[in-house]
Amino acid sequence: MERFLDFTFNHCLFALFLSAYLSPLSLAQYEHWPYQPGYSPSPPQQPGDVPKIQLRLAGNKRKHNEGRLEVLYNGEWGTVCDDDFSIHSANVACRQLGYVEAVSWIPSSKYGKGEGRIWLDNVYCTGKETTLAMCTSNGWGVSDCKHTEDVGVVCSERRIPGFKFDDSLLNQIENINIQVEDVRIQPVLGAFRKRLPVTEGYVEIKEGGVWKQICDRNWTTKNARVICGTFGFPGEKKYNVNIYKTTASQKKHRYWAYSIDCKGTEAHLSSCKLGNRISTATGGNITCVNGMPAVVSCVPGRAFAPGSRTRFRKAFRQEHPLVRLKGGAKTGEGRVEVLMNGEWGTICHDQWSLTAASVICRELGFGSAQEAISGARLGQGMGLIHLNEVECLGYEKSITDCRFTTDTQRCSHEEDASVRCNVPAMGFENQIRLSGGRTPLEGRVEVLRNYNGTLKWGTICSDNWGTLEAMVVCRQLNLGYAEHAFQETWYWQGDGSADQVVMSGVKCSGTEMALSHCRHHTHVNCPKGGGPNAAGVSCTEAAADLLINAKEVEYTSYLEDRPMQMLQCALEENCLASAAVNTSASGFRRLLRFSSQIHNVGQADFRPRHGRHAWIWHECHRHYHSMEVFTHYDLLDLNGTKVAEGNKASFCLEDSDCAPGIQRQYGCANFGEQGITVGCYDVYQHNIDCQWIDVTDVPPGEYIFMIHVNPQQDVAESDYSNNLMKCQCRLSAQRAWMFNCHIANSVSEAIEEQFNHFKGLMTNLVPTR
Repeated sequence: MERFLDFTFNHCLFALFLSAYLSPLSLAQYEHWPYQPGYSPSPPQQPGDVPKIQLRLAGNKRKHNEGRLEVLYNGEWGTVCDDDFSIHSANVACRQLGYVEAVSWIPSSKYGKGEGRIWLDNVYCTGKETTLAMCTSNGWGVSDCKHTEDVGVVCSERRIPGFKFDDSLLNQIENINIQVEDVRIQPVLGAFRKRLPVTEGYVEIKEGGVWKQICDRNWTTKNARVICGTFGFPGEKKYNVNIYKTTASQKKHRYWAYSIDCKGTEAHLSSCKLGNRISTATGGNITCVNGMPAVVSCVPGRAFAPGSRTRFRKAFRQEHPLVRLKGGAKTGEGRVEVLMNGEWGTICHDQWSLTAASVICRELGFGSAQEAISGARLGQGMGLIHLNEVECLGYEKSITDCRFTTDTQRCSHEEDASVRCNVPAMGFENQIRLSGGRTPLEGRVEVLRNYNGTLKWGTICSDNWGTLEAMVVCRQLNLGYAEHAFQETWYWQGDGSADQVVMSGVKCSGTEMALSHCRHHTHVNCPKGGGPNAAGVSCTEAAADLLINAKEVEYTSYLEDRPMQMLQCALEENCLASAAVNTSASGFRRLLRFSSQIHNVGQADFRPRHGRHAWIWHECHRHYHSMEVFTHYDLLDLNGTKVAEGNKASFCLEDSDCAPGIQRQYGCANFGEQGITVGCYDVYQHNIDCQWIDVTDVPPGEYIFMIHVNPQQDVAESDYSNNLMKCQCRLSAQRAWMFNCHIANSVSEAIEEQFNHFKGLMTNLVPTR
């Protein structure tokens, strides 16, 4: 009660001094703050007795807008204790740093333990304060905390419009991080003005709502590397200085008051230090004596190189064969996998940082890292975990050049590291839209196309429109993964002026960056027309990812000779070879049996496409099929020719078992809901019907055995490339051997070629003399 009275008294004093001590700088800095309902739209004023402080986000950050909260007071940096800290206090801190609001705050020194003084403890803010110094606390330097209690904050990525840095302490301290409203590369020369992505131009800072150039007198290539990385480019190059000198001399410029001091390894400009102040001429104008605006010329990754339109028509391919990203919805994001000793494996997230993530991103032809993601948030891998405790300096050419340990025994795939990279702005999202949906994540697909010499919005013919095409649409719009692809959209009232079909015959691989990069008709051909028959999609932020346990197939395979009289239901459901119809009731069929254990390692539950009302009843086995084709089973000879096949309808998709701590949700009993929960797996035992390939007419020999899950992509997944499993198979007259079973993309291309023993058909080769 006594503390509450003190708090109330102090804030009454603040209210008395509002008009007398309102700072014009504070007004400009905070006039665009969003306040909670009931708050005054005018920013609160700062009394004169409130000390001037600076804030920064430090420590082992995984995004530029998060970190350990540090306060500069009395010329010394210190930390804040997490006792009594709240989201209101985090909001005040983030707004003081120029962010619109706080997303969360994190206790217990998640970003590492700070050093020096713990300046604030038991901080209490209402959320309306202009500076953390206005909040109540135990007093400056009065704390019973240790650095294990240092608090961290996560701010929103959005910056406060009109934000202006408070430089009143600039002459007293060093190591102030850059705090600006925005930054851009402004093209100057005609060759770069209409080209996407923008790779060259002036570096401009937005401060107080005004764009300003940076004086190049203290500009370095390290600064250019950071700017280029932020805009999605892995490197920088030299430019024609004389042309820019001539251009600069013909125009007056508005310069930013400071220079920039980057080390070159920062992932974002906000991690660079504020450099020296530029000289000020008479009248307060900032001048750049003997200089000109700073220019950058960035080197794009191969997939984003300007003028290479033909490359955009192909599926996106990463530049480096030893590192890849898997499971991400967008280009430039995913779970990190590295190739070592011929096998792909993941990285454990211990000590995972923005610096290490940026090395990965640049290695793959992107810019610096936007986020270093931990906790398998973009899906879990299976198989090996190659690296742990990766520590990079930032200039390494490859992640394998960094320091790391291969001791991963204490890691699990729940700790797989991922990245989200900065990618060049290509403008693809402006060429497509969803119309008529109930939410922004669904609707009829409308594209902007050059139709008879005019740019026109129109629809897409839905012939053969499927999940892979929908995946590209959702990626292009930055809406995540495809959930469904629709061939009828009569229930979505789209833009009436865009009913005409302007694109047909669309066929995608699923990895393209834009729908226009997919194969499509040169001339529109759509007999059924657009309107209610136009293509549509629904997108989702998370998707399932199915993965087969290859070793389970290897351990459980065997041959069985089964009497035909016990296979009538299997014959009816097309689980036997076509020749089985000629087998007498007293005969038998030879079956290659095996179990399949199918894991969901994605971010969302795997559910049948159709609800229970659309499941098909099969009288013979007396069960429902929720998916008519859930898996394909194929046996190939060494020429790659299919010699036997089988298929499995999903009459029961359920959680057979789950990882520790995960509850089973789906079961088939009593016509229950079907699916596979994230972290669980479904087992089709070797002893159930249709869990086989009929090899009665296959002679003994060497073969390749394959299982393909969700082969028709009926259900959306984050990654279809890992749905195929391969084994080497040897059949004799009495038994079968399965060996070298693996997921198709889990090994290097060289090992995969050796495994297949062929490069296309060998029977049609011209003999050599």
